[in-house]
Amino acid sequence: MARPWLSVLAQVVPVPLGLLLSGALVWGATNADWSGTSSNSGNEWTSSSAGLANDGKVPMFRVGSMRPGDTGSNCIDVKSNADFPTALKLYSNSANWPNNYQSFIDLKIEVGRGGTFGDCDGFTPHRTAFDGTLDRFVALHTDFRTGVGPWPLTGRPPNSLSFRFAWKYSPSAPGGSQGSNTNEVTFTWEARERT
Repeated sequence: MARPWLSVLAQVVPVPLGLLLSGALVWGATNADWSGTSSNSGNEWTSSSAGLANDGKVPMFRVGSMRPGDTGSNCIDVKSNADFPTALKLYSNSANWPNNYQSFIDLKIEVGRGGTFGDCDGFTPHRTAFDGTLDRFVALHTDFRTGVGPWPLTGRPPNSLSFRFAWKYSPSAPGGSQGSNTNEVTFTWEARERT
């Protein structure tokens, strides 16, 4: 006589056993040694620079033994390597002077194209940047915010401007200014990104 529990067991056991075996096969398939990758290497980001340079290797002016009425001039070319639009300004952060001697030195600064350091031949002025006395320039234009300008630079060549500095020792300079000298003056150009 057949035992009923064996019949029930024969009907129930194959289902869980089949599920167990199919799970083992799937696990084995996903654990295969075959794989594939795709890469894109060598990526980097480099920021722009608003660096400036000029063609002056020595001071524009080293003037000695001036007499009232003497004049002089020099040009300088300022180049930007920025590859984006910038605004260029000119100022001086030189120290204030202890006497009023520098008020007798007239200074005219023009901005344009052409000319090189030590040679203003070919300089074409576009506008006057400053026309006053040396002490006034040093006192009023001390940083980018108060500097003269701005002049736009496009960020594409030619990305440069030329400046002509002309000075005159005033014919009305008093005799008491004999033997005087100014402190050293630094002219600074600064470019900032245009917003």
